[in-house]
Amino acid sequence: MILSRKDIMRLQEEEGLIEGAIDFEKQLTSQGIDLTVREVHELLEEGCIDFDNTRRKLPKTRKLEWEGDKLFLKPGVYKIVTNEIFNLPLDVAALCQPRTSLLRSGAFVATGVWDAGFYGRAEFILHVLNPHGLILMKNARIAQLLFIKLSWKTDKPYRGIFYGQK
Repeated sequence: MILSRKDIMRLQEEEGLIEGAIDFEKQLTSQGIDLTVREVHELLEEGCIDFDNTRRKLPKTRKLEWEGDKLFLKPGVYKIVTNEIFNLPLDVAALCQPRTSLLRSGAFVATGVWDAGFYGRAEFILHVLNPHGLILMKNARIAQLLFIKLSWKTDKPYRGIFYGQK
């Protein structure tokens, strides 16, 4: 079940679901929360993914500097770091989708699943396909996170390398 606005507001009040929102009320939708851009990074090298993470290598990145309150992004792939920090309860996971205005501008986000028990700042990929690029404003709302109620509290909450990352 996807949680409603009222459910999200209750979790925010009772459990501190989201920290760092620019304007919680404005970002809150009927079924999720809009995620905003804090940082944009370019990827500087290859990554490596394996089965058991013994050879996992995340690529180095370089944070792009805002030109006032905006960035011009040429076509390509960028890492986005959000303003929001999440504290998911043990019975709530989350999925992220691009906002339609981002899609209509020729770009999309690629994300993973936010596991139950995750605590930390969100990061994901922005892929600019528009051959003319994209002007991205600081704090822009580019994606929406949907919260999903699990049938039972997990007995294996997320405690991977991104846990607690701020």
